[in-house]
Amino acid sequence: MSGPSVYEVVIVRYGTRETHRGDVFLNYPVYGEPDGPIGMDYFFWLIRNDARTVVVDTGFSRAGGDARRRSMLVEPAEAYAALGVDPADAPDVVVTHGHYDHIGNLGHFDRSRIVIARAELDFWAGPHARRALFHHSVDDVDLAVLAEAHETGRTATFEDAYQVADGIDVIRVGGHTPGQSVVLVRTADGPVLLASDAVHYYEELDRAMPFSSVVDVAGMYAGFDTITAMVTDGRAAHVVSGHDPETLHRYPPRGAGQPFAVSIIGGGAA
Repeated sequence: MSGPSVYEVVIVRYGTRETHRGDVFLNYPVYGEPDGPIGMDYFFWLIRNDARTVVVDTGFSRAGGDARRRSMLVEPAEAYAALGVDPADAPDVVVTHGHYDHIGNLGHFDRSRIVIARAELDFWAGPHARRALFHHSVDDVDLAVLAEAHETGRTATFEDAYQVADGIDVIRVGGHTPGQSVVLVRTADGPVLLASDAVHYYEELDRAMPFSSVVDVAGMYAGFDTITAMVTDGRAAHVVSGHDPETLHRYPPRGAGQPFAVSIIGGGAA
């Protein structure tokens, strides 16, 4: 019998912006700290080994980024090509949540199975999706692509957890959005938790400081507790944030030809 599957995790930085702490942390004045600048990076992730490739989120589209004055550092389609990912191969795509910067290029993967929490799919098809506090974080054209994938039978939905493959588990934590999910991946360097926007910044997790865009604040706090417990008991050896500029500095670069990506594989860069 063969051993358990292990994977390489590739973190791809495709966009960035500069903002202020008061913009990203909910009710920032309650902390009694001065406001100040803070960077925000934008990532998507790849999980792969010799047997399979799984795409985790697809970044913002050019139109979605331009509308919000975000800087695109590399076109996601170009990054996929540089990393050897061909949408025609129909890799599974995990959608951690439905915000514009996580499903903006979902249309490139028009043959792929889409894994998404049922609560997330239902929320963006429901009556609250157009409320101003929620709708500013989505693009209708992206949601239409997601809805079409569901209508044509390409979505795999779940309630609390879903195993994409041996060694790749998706877990719904909620908080940021109703179906906000994290992805736990087995690697040679230990289990990696792709926290996506359950943890925008490492400081957010370390200090339990909720992000400004949130559906359920208590749920976000509970998500912090869940992730902290996973680290404490060894279920997660690495936590990969959704937007912290520190992220790329924590792992080996992939090489001069791919300055936008780093790897977690155990033993160095690919």
